[in-house]
Amino acid sequence: MEPSRWLPVRRWSEVFTSDRGTVTAEFAVVLPAVLIVLGVVISGIMLAAHRLTLVSLSGEIARLEARADEGASAQLLERVGSDIDVAREALGPLHCVTLTSHPARGILSGVGVSARSCAVRTGGAE
Repeated sequence: MEPSRWLPVRRWSEVFTSDRGTVTAEFAVVLPAVLIVLGVVISGIMLAAHRLTLVSLSGEIARLEARADEGASAQLLERVGSDIDVAREALGPLHCVTLTSHPARGILSGVGVSARSCAVRTGGAE
């Protein structure tokens, strides 16, 4: 009668030839790598979403300031928060706005996201 595979090992030769526990060991080695890759992918998605927000916001601010509506532009920047750096530049008839932010925490805190938009000055904006 053949002993059951789930019974305790009775001989040392069976200990070294048995495959019991290999799946657990492989899982323990692979799990941290999978978690790191998952964290990097999620962080990348969050950074891309933040970049899209900055692109939209910089375009809106550039249009508001190009038509001399600094009050609405200031209110919009107040609603967004203070973690965004704003740089303005005049290039001939264009008014350009560059927004820069560091949205990530932890290891990715050094990654900066920026967006630049320009709009043609109209009306009283000179």
